[in-house]
Amino acid sequence: MALDNVKEVSLSRIAMKAELLDAETELKLAYAWRDERDEAALHRLITAYMRLAISMASKFKRYGAPMNDLIQEAGLGLMKAADKFDPDRGVRFSTYAVWWIKASIQDYVMRNWSMVRTGSTSSQKSLFFNMRRVQARLERESASAGETLDRHQLRQMISTEIGVPLRDVEMMEGRLGGSDYSLNATQSSEDEGREWIDALEDDGAQAAELVENEHDTAQLREWLLMAMNALNERERFIVRERKLRDEARTLESLGQELSLSKERVRQLEAAAFAKMRKSLETQSREVHHFLV
Repeated sequence: MALDNVKEVSLSRIAMKAELLDAETELKLAYAWRDERDEAALHRLITAYMRLAISMASKFKRYGAPMNDLIQEAGLGLMKAADKFDPDRGVRFSTYAVWWIKASIQDYVMRNWSMVRTGSTSSQKSLFFNMRRVQARLERESASAGETLDRHQLRQMISTEIGVPLRDVEMMEGRLGGSDYSLNATQSSEDEGREWIDALEDDGAQAAELVENEHDTAQLREWLLMAMNALNERERFIVRERKLRDEARTLESLGQELSLSKERVRQLEAAAFAKMRKSLETQSREVHHFLV
């Protein structure tokens, strides 16, 4: 932590000593980078406005992220701004860079707030950074007016104030109000306490289900074999080649081998399937009658 503080102080000192660019110089540097990809001009532009990036990063310290990481993300946003800045629009670079710096820091904070992704849409981002402030103000105003807001009323007012769907307010309230816990944490303070992960339901098939599936598969296989045995040799050959191979053979290739027309093979295949269907239906009715 001490080393982090040293790095933070060093970056701040370097940034504070950087030159202050006037509008004309800033414009020249921006043109040099955009048109000539002059890296020296880019470095000078970035260095001059690093103090702006550090100042914006410090406003997000309350979210618990290391200051050095926030400064690095602010620097990345500053570089993105420099890469996309169009000096022909007549806007100062600092004004343009503010949006990119803030967006980069906010994305970093939201990615690292929780192991569970907090959200990425514009409404979720707006809620993440503004909901608590808006909620506190609404509660103060209602208290000063002698009113009491229930949770549903408060959520609706936040939704209207920030301009986001009510469902997003409810989702973000749950995310900000909870904490992340390790599934390997014990359920009690005892050394031999069971871990929370042991209480999760197994998504895999249970023993009874496995036995039932094996029985059904074996029964189905037996029925299919009986249905196949009800066919003559040529019909079995056609069904095997058309349905039981990894790559089904075409009607034309079977016709050439059996010295039959393509249409005749199709007719024999249809007749074979009709026989098998009838056999399977008969067997299933017998089983149903037996169970009833």
